[in-house]
Amino acid sequence: MLCGTVTSGQLIPATPRRKMSLTNCRRMEAVLSVAFAFCFLVTSGVHGDRLTVLQSPDFVSFQKGDWPVSGEKIPDLVALTMGFSVQEDLAWPGLKAGPLFQRPRANVLVVVRGVGSLDMPKSVASYPLENPVPFTLDSVAETVHSLFAEDTPVVLQLAPSEERLYMLGKANAVFEDLPVTLQQIRARLSQDGSVLASLPLNSLSRNAEADLLFLSEVQVLHDITALLQRHRHLAKDHSPDLYSLELSGLEELSRVYGQDSSQYRDATAILGAVLQKFGEDVYSLYGNSTVVEVVTVKTFEAPLTRKSRSILESKQISNPGSPYNLAYKYNFQYAVVFNIVLWLMIALALAVIVTAYNLWNMDPGYDSIIYRMTNQKIRMD
Repeated sequence: MLCGTVTSGQLIPATPRRKMSLTNCRRMEAVLSVAFAFCFLVTSGVHGDRLTVLQSPDFVSFQKGDWPVSGEKIPDLVALTMGFSVQEDLAWPGLKAGPLFQRPRANVLVVVRGVGSLDMPKSVASYPLENPVPFTLDSVAETVHSLFAEDTPVVLQLAPSEERLYMLGKANAVFEDLPVTLQQIRARLSQDGSVLASLPLNSLSRNAEADLLFLSEVQVLHDITALLQRHRHLAKDHSPDLYSLELSGLEELSRVYGQDSSQYRDATAILGAVLQKFGEDVYSLYGNSTVVEVVTVKTFEAPLTRKSRSILESKQISNPGSPYNLAYKYNFQYAVVFNIVLWLMIALALAVIVTAYNLWNMDPGYDSIIYRMTNQKIRMD
């Protein structure tokens, strides 16, 4: 029997220290596990941004896995899916190398702001997105335009909420009737054949500004597929097309109503179904040779930049056409032209050296065939 200290002639039983310490340890383990699960849920909710591949042809192979991709590498990923080279190798196992002489006919990238992920069960693959900084596909558009300038490919970059539009090539003729400003899109919603007649609005209103912004973006997706169906010949040319769309209607709904509101939940369900159908329609229009990606991000992080000025900065302008001391714009054909000129000059130099060497070492007493034949004819005469 365990006994404690003797006080006033009485025996006080000792407390079972070992048993109590074991119980406390189990309690601490339970508390820590609950705290870890809570932190994991909070972290996954904050960093739940995703890159989802809705459609891709068989020769563009995306591997299924949870490999994170950085937001600043999205333009390089789009360029690689279209068969273009990038300046830095993309060390990401999600995209497998494809055939050299086969490229998709189009690439469609949709950026959705205000939500971490959407319910799109028919997607090819989905990857977590880290470091969600703002990005553009200007470099990819420039590559498409420089390599296929004669074929005038379709290049469309559109952000309806910001009324930002960039069209190049055949896009000027194809999407001439596409409403791009908010006033034009809202006028389109009141016309026949708008999405208001087919969408289950539920808690969304036709009069609220935030709801109209979201519905306007859905209408733009519908009009793009309708115009592409009218110009099916675009899918038969040899030049790849590029589409970049940025939707921020969910972000405005989240700011106005909150993420727990019925309007936000209904809009999220509608956009997921609309994007799924949009990807299937574009994929079939281009003959099952299109890559369709969706980037969902709650908020873009502003990149941390450090502004500095060198004390050794030269005042000479390297590019006289630019007043900001900028270098000349890099051309992707520079390496090709450089190699052609270099090896052609080396071949010509070697030809001159060999010819000069043979002329220098020519035997002056050796008569050529022409001279001997001419000499014989003279002797016979």
